[in-house]
Amino acid sequence: MLSAPVSLLSRETDPEPVETVAPTPHRPELPVLLVCEHAGKAVPTVLDGLGLEPGALGLHVAWDIGAGAVTRIMAQELGCQAVLQRYSRLVIDCNRPPKAQDAMPERSDGVPVPGNAALGAEHRQRRVDEIFTPYNDAVLAARRTACRILLSIHSFTPELRTKPGLRPWHIGFLCRKDQATSQALLDALAVQRPDLNLALNEPYQIDDESDWFVPAHGEASGLPHSLIEIRNDLIDTPEEQAEMAALLCGAVRTVLETQC
Repeated sequence: MLSAPVSLLSRETDPEPVETVAPTPHRPELPVLLVCEHAGKAVPTVLDGLGLEPGALGLHVAWDIGAGAVTRIMAQELGCQAVLQRYSRLVIDCNRPPKAQDAMPERSDGVPVPGNAALGAEHRQRRVDEIFTPYNDAVLAARRTACRILLSIHSFTPELRTKPGLRPWHIGFLCRKDQATSQALLDALAVQRPDLNLALNEPYQIDDESDWFVPAHGEASGLPHSLIEIRNDLIDTPEEQAEMAALLCGAVRTVLETQC
């Protein structure tokens, strides 16, 4: 096995792990913090594309398709701050505890990830230190501002390769201890679009072993929060992303006015 590099990220070729969208100047700032753990699909140069097959970095296993774009549009419309993570979730999944088995998966929804095979402790720690920790610290710093609600924006595939069957929900609001915020967002969105299939805790449920945002940022902060999962075939294009962002912004404004 190759020895661990002195640094995982190259200043010359690799982007910084954290993208921060500042509050919109010259307009009222809503007390919302948006985060997006799976916004990007970058891979550090030294990892040589993780040995992935051509096209794999465009799949849902590598990033949350459309989620970053929706997050940026929402931040602009709400005038609020957003923190996004630029590296592929196959390098390190920043919505997983770093020690979770699937934080650096050897296979994801049937797609092999050769660059993660038999990954040594030192290699794993480089990814934690240089990608996960800076992103997590940025979220911690941002939530200490005048934030009154935390929202994490994700997307999910309509059908998994390894579990055939359509996932029929259009948008899921994931929660655990704070169900009230997710329910309020769902109710507000249902008023705008009663045709949408909305659900709590779909397409999956939160637990401490596999999730990070809800336990470590939402519940730990005591702030109202929700992890929003959008089916990615609804946000394929810039037009769809703008439409979805507008719908979600309307729901957020309603919840801020009535709940927070």
